[in-house]
Amino acid sequence: MVHISLLGIPNDDNSSFTRGPAEAPALIRRELHSDAYSSWSETGVDIGAQGLLVDHGDIRFDGAADAWELIEQHVAQALDAGHPLISLGGDHAITHPIMRAVRRRHRRLTILHIDAHPDIYHAYQGNPRSHTSPFARIMEEQLADRLIQVGLRTINDHHREQFQRFGVEVIEAGRYADSLKLKIDTPVYLSVDIDALDPAYAPGVSHREPGGLSVRQVIDLIQRIDQPIVAADIVEYNPRRDVSELTATVAAKLLKEIAGMMVKTATPAA
Repeated sequence: MVHISLLGIPNDDNSSFTRGPAEAPALIRRELHSDAYSSWSETGVDIGAQGLLVDHGDIRFDGAADAWELIEQHVAQALDAGHPLISLGGDHAITHPIMRAVRRRHRRLTILHIDAHPDIYHAYQGNPRSHTSPFARIMEEQLADRLIQVGLRTINDHHREQFQRFGVEVIEAGRYADSLKLKIDTPVYLSVDIDALDPAYAPGVSHREPGGLSVRQVIDLIQRIDQPIVAADIVEYNPRRDVSELTATVAAKLLKEIAGMMVKTATPAA
């Protein structure tokens, strides 16, 4: 039986506009385990099956240790079990230290990043750890061989310079097609920023950007991945901005579908 590790990373220290994503992991878990919903993924996997989901709890940030070191350490410990890992943020800054731990286990790796924003600023407001900058740090440190960004709709000239510098493959929301099938030949790290979705589907985010993808489009894209999904994150859900817990429900649905695809595509670590 394939097991899926789950780790909460309640950190939003590097959010640039407002706080709140640190409160997300507990609420996503609550929706995931609610009797209001089926525990089965659309790919036929019962996420509620005994032992399938191994929850490592939440990292505790007390300010005594560097947050990046804590994240890398806890992610590495979760990965030591040999299971695919889903991390619950938190803001998008956490993807950088997560990737430090993931990369050590995969010599070949593609990041599929689904987001309204490129999050590839060299630094933002003087902060190189900003939630708008993780993919600049990731590519500088060569923590992935390939970065594919889908759903973007806030691109500026600096972003374009960074795309060229790092060889980023970009599929903007305005050019997204339901038939999109990505050709990937390595294990996959999947990073899902909830604001990739149109605010009509997920209003509980700090930076609402109209014109986004639907829940159906994101699920279909994930279900078309035909390589092992070795790790993933779901980030930037902000409960303080949510409406009727709609976004928590969407985040839990995406978690369930990602876990189902992890089971479906599972192979020994590369």
